[in-house]
Amino acid sequence: MSVEPYGADEESAAVLRTVGRVIKMCRERAGLTQAALGAQIGYSEEQVSSVERGRRAPMEEFLDAADRVLEANSLISALKGDVEKARFPKKVRDLAKLEAEAVEICAYDNSVVNGLLQTEEYQRAVFGSRRPAFTEEQVDQLVGARLARQEIVRQTDTAFSFVHDEATLRRPVGGKMVLRRQLERLLEIGQMRHVEIQVLPLESEDNGGLDGPFHLLRLRDGATVGHSDIQLVSRLISDRRELQILELRYGIIRAQALTPRTSLTYIEKLLGET
Repeated sequence: MSVEPYGADEESAAVLRTVGRVIKMCRERAGLTQAALGAQIGYSEEQVSSVERGRRAPMEEFLDAADRVLEANSLISALKGDVEKARFPKKVRDLAKLEAEAVEICAYDNSVVNGLLQTEEYQRAVFGSRRPAFTEEQVDQLVGARLARQEIVRQTDTAFSFVHDEATLRRPVGGKMVLRRQLERLLEIGQMRHVEIQVLPLESEDNGGLDGPFHLLRLRDGATVGHSDIQLVSRLISDRRELQILELRYGIIRAQALTPRTSLTYIEKLLGET
């Protein structure tokens, strides 16, 4: 079975093909075969071939070692930034761009903890449960992309509002210890002044979010964009009528949930029960 390029879209594939051509040009100029280059930098001939054909995104160590062995004067090492962006799927890159432009990000989740708040081991458990199964390489790619997106949470000029159905905080994704560390992460992030985390208890008879999870991103230019990622469909929402529904729905969900302060106390209680 062939391996898709990391980004699995033409933009990423084009970047990886260009990187591969540069490495091949430098290798041939140095008079080395793929096997010889691989032996000197600690990779197999097949791995070098895959990189040169744009079928594999090279790690930073690969690029630095190739630059050194081929005496490329940082020509190859300078490609690390381009490769890092191409490593992420297009839908992740598009969402990350919007998140970087947002002054407020609101999210409702009712299956698993929101991706911006997940620990790495929780992420690996989430991606590892996917069927058909991801390869280890694909899981590494997805985890890397999600960890990169999480940097936005540290930016205090963006306000965050997360509402989680209680089921997401009880589901032992990856096992009880993974869940415990995830709950501890929520308590830690929930202390940040620009972040509000709320819980919608299972005992609540009213739940405006039964149709599934969604995000609302309010951008610096005043526009609002929605995002929905359910089963095989990931879509950005800009239609004004649909956004009005999501904004109304999110307001109702927040009102139905516990307050942020009470929610943190509730999460502490769940932690003690786990």
